[in-house]
Amino acid sequence: MSVVALVPAAGRGVRLGMNRPKALVPVKGESLLLRAVRGLLGSGCVQHVVVASPPDQVEVVAAELATLPNAHVVPGGAERTDSVRLALGAVAEVAPDARVVLVHDAARCFTPATMIRDVVSAVEAGAPAVIPVLPVTDTIKRVDESGTVVETVDRAPLRAVQTPQGFNIDVLRQAYAAAGDIATDDAGLVERVGGKVRTVDGHPDALKITTAFDLAIAEAVLATEESSPK
Repeated sequence: MSVVALVPAAGRGVRLGMNRPKALVPVKGESLLLRAVRGLLGSGCVQHVVVASPPDQVEVVAAELATLPNAHVVPGGAERTDSVRLALGAVAEVAPDARVVLVHDAARCFTPATMIRDVVSAVEAGAPAVIPVLPVTDTIKRVDESGTVVETVDRAPLRAVQTPQGFNIDVLRQAYAAAGDIATDDAGLVERVGGKVRTVDGHPDALKITTAFDLAIAEAVLATEESSPK
């Protein structure tokens, strides 16, 4: 049975300050999207990737991924939730035998293959939904409407969530069928319909490239790795 990854990539990337879709912003000559999709397919456990692109950039995105096998492009929507829903709808045609589906951010294009495999393995072992997480290291304050600190939150049970998030495909379909609003976290939709979400260890390399500063860090790290002795 196939594992399919969905990549919502219709965002415009305003915070990156680039005059192009965020997913097509290059890092050392290769786009975030190309790196992300290649990483998914190269993990050894993902057979197909469905990318939801800006509706007016489908041909451009398809050309960007033309060298990769089993990378499929569909028009995305106005919001991330719309794009995931549209990509999920294409799975029945792309991989009718799919039982595990991942949702992955193109902006997390350096996610290690081991982390992808850990998520898939946990779903295959019976978890309805799985998310990779990292402990929260910053001090967290709760504030009121005026900006005054109300309390310091105990960060011990808190976790920062990364992608790919993994799901039994029927569970994710049920969650999206019940979703009536915008969501930035697919596991949160599963929680709303009563599904249990399991965690696995995330990885610092799976950072999300959101701002120009993040992009500069990624390029610096790549430059260092390329110049290091093999």
